[in-house]
Amino acid sequence: MRHFVTLFKNAVPSVSSRALSRDSGNRWIRPSGYSTGIKTYNSLTKQKEPLVLAKEGVATWYSCGPTVYDHAHLGHACSYVRFDILQRVLMRLFGINVTHVMVITDIDDKIIHRGLEENIPPLVLARMYEEEFKRDMMALKVLPPAVYIRVTETIPQIVAFIEGIIRNGHAYATDQGDVYFDTQSIGCRYGKLVNFGDTAEAPGVKDKRDPRDFALWKASKPQEPCWMSPWGKGRPGWHIECSTIASSVFGSQLDIHSGGIDLAFPHHENEIAQCEAYHKCDQWGNYFLHSGHLHLKGSSEKMSKSLKNYITIKDFLKTYTVNEFRMFCLLTKYRSAIDYSDASMNEARSTLSTMSAFIHNAQAYMQGHLTCQTVQESVLWERFSATQDSVRTALADDFDTPKAVDAIMSLIYLGNCQLQPVSQDDGTSRSPAVFGTILTYIRDFMDILGVDLFDRKESSDDSSSVLHNVVEQLVHFRSEVRNFALSVEDKAHQDLQGGIQPQRKKPHPDRMPLLKACDALRNDLVPLGVQIKDRGTNSTWEITPQQKETKDKES
Repeated sequence: MRHFVTLFKNAVPSVSSRALSRDSGNRWIRPSGYSTGIKTYNSLTKQKEPLVLAKEGVATWYSCGPTVYDHAHLGHACSYVRFDILQRVLMRLFGINVTHVMVITDIDDKIIHRGLEENIPPLVLARMYEEEFKRDMMALKVLPPAVYIRVTETIPQIVAFIEGIIRNGHAYATDQGDVYFDTQSIGCRYGKLVNFGDTAEAPGVKDKRDPRDFALWKASKPQEPCWMSPWGKGRPGWHIECSTIASSVFGSQLDIHSGGIDLAFPHHENEIAQCEAYHKCDQWGNYFLHSGHLHLKGSSEKMSKSLKNYITIKDFLKTYTVNEFRMFCLLTKYRSAIDYSDASMNEARSTLSTMSAFIHNAQAYMQGHLTCQTVQESVLWERFSATQDSVRTALADDFDTPKAVDAIMSLIYLGNCQLQPVSQDDGTSRSPAVFGTILTYIRDFMDILGVDLFDRKESSDDSSSVLHNVVEQLVHFRSEVRNFALSVEDKAHQDLQGGIQPQRKKPHPDRMPLLKACDALRNDLVPLGVQIKDRGTNSTWEITPQQKETKDKES
């Protein structure tokens, strides 16, 4: 991280010698470089394109971070988690090193207005919400970028970048100290992400040459933070920050740019215009990936702060787990709109429960605690191999996580069909190896996606490890008590039948209280998240998610 910060702070913007073609239009240029074997939907072409990287095994990735003036909400979480999943897939499934940089917008109209409302200096307000955002991302298990870069710490680079655009004839300063990008100077090249034939023009501003022109530098106003520039005191416009920061780290060529679909215009459109004007190139960003909006079920409106229809990440995590939210995101394509509701979250929870139940049943079978019918081992091996291929193919096709999860669930369904218990061991051969292979694959694949099927909790004082051992001893003690009750009944029947043990039909009456106590303990532990399963004379246990939303609604 220190390397990236040093690189950025020492970066001196330099204008490329490549000529910018004013009338080259919006034609996408397929990059030259290394093919990944992946196809991804590119917002520049409105279709899937082969993902080709400039350097073999390395993807440069820039994303628009938060404007830190309020709590991050579930709509933000959905976008960040979805792109985190894509990056994890690239890195751990396809072996591509993702070099990710994210901007923190810590100066903006909304930050200034919120600071005035709360009588807090804007930069203090921004730092407060920036730290909260980072904590939220950590709670959601979103991998941090190589570096976060704040806008307020890059003002000299932003000023130099604006000067480069002016020098190349693509921006102009006004007498009032504002600087605007000249959209007419790049002709039909403006509009790579948006068809302006279908878009109403924004109302004009007095000093603009064209209604579409946008601010690179805003002249200082009373009670606003400001910095010195060749055009007087002021602050950066919204779009210039990302162009400057991305260019200062990655130069004149970027592999992947990501963000919510609401950022495509005007933000990403204006980033493209600025970078291509500055670098004098026909294509700066090769792939633009956009995530779909999160909607509240039954509403066509996206979840947003301005609409005041949002759920904070912190409040959400009081009801559902991180694993459940990640599965919720996995069950739809990253670029699709997604409906949030109790029903959709319950679907995610149910999917995780099915996975967890299969894992514990398969473990019980491998440990000899579960007796099953004859396993069709060759069928399982064949389906396992086909599942691996299906998952990789799905993810190579625009990161199709729903199809990949479907393939995993199909494998689990087949495995469950083979794990049908029988009352007695008929002496058939066991097949634990194939189940071990399947379990390892499912566990590792879900771990790639950031889902922990064992729901391990990090703890500095090892309390989770202590709890695990306590439950283990408790279940062991219960098993001994239960087996004692059953063994006494067996002994009585052996004496009556001259040493021949008949099939046990019911416990010995004198031992019924012990067995009832064992059953009561098993039932009492379920609401606490511990599920004990009796398998003949053996017992297994697992930790299960507690139904938190029920308790929340009742309270």
